[in-house]
Amino acid sequence: MRKTLIFGNGLGMALDPGLFSLDDAIGRAWDGEGIFDQETRALVRCCLVDDGDTERPHGEDDLDALQLVVSSCDFLDRMSRGGAHWLSQHGQRFPAAVRKFLYQTALQFHQREVVLPIEFVGPLAAFLHDTQSHVATLNYDNLLYQRMIEAHVLNGYGGALVDGMLSGGFAPENLERKWGRTFGYYLHLHGSPLFVDQNETVRKLTQGELGGDDDVVGSHIVLTHVKHKPTVIAASPLLQSYWEHLELALAESEQVILFGYSGLDTHLNELLERRSPESIRVVEWVGAGEQDERETFWRKVLGKEPILNRMDSILAFTEWA
Repeated sequence: MRKTLIFGNGLGMALDPGLFSLDDAIGRAWDGEGIFDQETRALVRCCLVDDGDTERPHGEDDLDALQLVVSSCDFLDRMSRGGAHWLSQHGQRFPAAVRKFLYQTALQFHQREVVLPIEFVGPLAAFLHDTQSHVATLNYDNLLYQRMIEAHVLNGYGGALVDGMLSGGFAPENLERKWGRTFGYYLHLHGSPLFVDQNETVRKLTQGELGGDDDVVGSHIVLTHVKHKPTVIAASPLLQSYWEHLELALAESEQVILFGYSGLDTHLNELLERRSPESIRVVEWVGAGEQDERETFWRKVLGKEPILNRMDSILAFTEWA
C-alpha cells in the first residue's frame, strides 16, 4: 500500500532540541563571522518589533518583519530603475544581506555531527523499498535525506524514490515515470541550502560545497513566516514542481502520515484538506499538548479525523505499514 509520509522539524527536535531549534539556528547565524556587518545588524534591529529583546531576530515573527522590509526594498529598487533613486546604497544592499542571513540560518541545520539512529532508519527504509511510498520534507536539514542515500532508497533511477536532482541539475521531467518505472517521489517542499541557481539551472551542491562560496545565497529556501511561504514557493520553479508532485502523490496514496509536523503551515493544511485520502495518521511528541486538545486541533486544521500517535520519542515509531 503506497502512502505519503510528510516529515516536519520534529524529526530533528526529537534528536537534539537545541541543535534543531529555529531560534537557536538564527542565533548561531547572527553571531557568525562575515554574515552581517555592524551597520547591517543595526538596520535589522530597526526592523524588529520591540518586545524587550531586539538584539537579534527570534523565530518566525521576526522573520515576518524582515520579509516585509525586504519586499519593500525590492519594490523600491525596481522603481529606481526608471531613474528615481528611492533607496540609499545601504538600503539597496539590505535584501541581499537578509537573504544571505536566511541562507546561513538554514545552513546551521546541516553543520552537525548527529545522525538518525539506525533503529529508526532501518524499518523506514525497508518500508520505502517495499512500497515506494512518497516522502515529503518540510525541514531544512539533511537528516533524513542523507540516511536515505546511505540506505539506497535514493539511488538515481535505481532507488525506490527520486527527487529529480540529476548531475545536470533539476528539471520537472526528471520526475516523470518512463519505461515502466514505478518509483515514488522524494519532495523537498520547503527547499534546502543545497539548492542553488547556477547557469540558469537549479543544482544540488554537495555537502562539502555548502557555505564555501560567500556569494551563494539560496533562492529555494522557505525560511520565513507562514503567511509568506506560499509567495516564496511561487517564486521558485523547483519548489512549485515539488508541490505539484505532492498533489500527485496524495492522489495515489491510501494514507498520509504526518511525522513531527506542528500543523501550523496553513498552505499544507489546506492542500491536505482538499486532496489527501481520508486516512491520516499523526505522529507527534506527547509534550505537544493534552490528548483532547490535540485531537481537536488536528480535526480543525485537517478537516478530517486523524489517527493520533503521541509518543515520548517519535524516533521510536516503526509502524509504517
